Amino acid sequence: MKAIQFKEFGDPSVLEKVDVAKPELAEGEVLVKVSAIGVNYADTARREGAYVVPTPLPFIPGAEVAGTVEEVGEGSTRFKKGDRVVTLIGSGGYSEYVKTKENTLIPIPAGVSDETAVALPLQGLTAYHVLTTMGRMEKGETVLVHAAAGGVGSLAVQLAKIFGAGKVIATASTSEKLKLAADLGADHAINYTNANWREEVMEATDGKGVDVALEMAGGNVFHETVKCMRGFGRVVVYGVASGDPASMYPSGLMNRNLSVIGFFLPQIMKKPVLFEKSLNQLLQMVNTGGLKLTVGGVFDLEEAAHVHEMMQERKTKGKIVLKP
Repeated sequence: MKAIQFKEFGDPSVLEKVDVAKPELAEGEVLVKVSAIGVNYADTARREGAYVVPTPLPFIPGAEVAGTVEEVGEGSTRFKKGDRVVTLIGSGGYSEYVKTKENTLIPIPAGVSDETAVALPLQGLTAYHVLTTMGRMEKGETVLVHAAAGGVGSLAVQLAKIFGAGKVIATASTSEKLKLAADLGADHAINYTNANWREEVMEATDGKGVDVALEMAGGNVFHETVKCMRGFGRVVVYGVASGDPASMYPSGLMNRNLSVIGFFLPQIMKKPVLFEKSLNQLLQMVNTGGLKLTVGGVFDLEEAAHVHEMMQERKTKGKIVLKP
């Protein structure tokens, strides 16, 4: 089968098309014929050798796939050939076929396309659990969402409103992205490339600060975000897109009873009840029109290097999808 793989760490040019053996099933596993693959910043971090856990070489990236069941292994009873499914896997998604445990597969509702469904597992679950499980957002609270036009951010803006946020403040880097965030329901849209963006956040909260902040940039953005927090506020860190990990003195959180919380999605997979319940809920929101997904482009699998380049140059918005 065809796949995209890298044998060394580096820029997008290290991604190469290869022929690899189709996966063989063990007991309880299912083979999925892939029709849509979600592309994420985690894929670029893997490629650069900068991911939060070690990346073995050679490596086939890709954690999100949607497609149809091709074959079921011994002991697998929940699915049959032809069923449309979506899943989150550790790696191997940039390929024509993947295998996974059947308990990680979620049926795709009839009214949802594969390209739409594959936009949900990583970024949808991240937005959902950063707000709820980790951020413990309560109705009426003010939420700050950085990179609000991106995959996680665009979903987090909507989910925060669905879950009852009193005010959602979105940040982004261009007027086009700010308009998207506003169209998705943000009450305030602020350009974080402006030197005074923190002052704008404080002005939007009448000087009180925000209750929950979703932070994935790192560096100075993290430090400025902490300064935006209200007493008992929670900053949830789920990435370091700038490549500049922030350092801090924990004692500096004490005077406002602040919390800084880390989130790493693969840990959710260790709690199947969290994974299945929340992903099913997200799919139903999409199916009923309550949650809108932004698919920023669909590209051939062979264009993976070009897609990585566009993403890292911040030339994309919403979810980017590859198709074998």
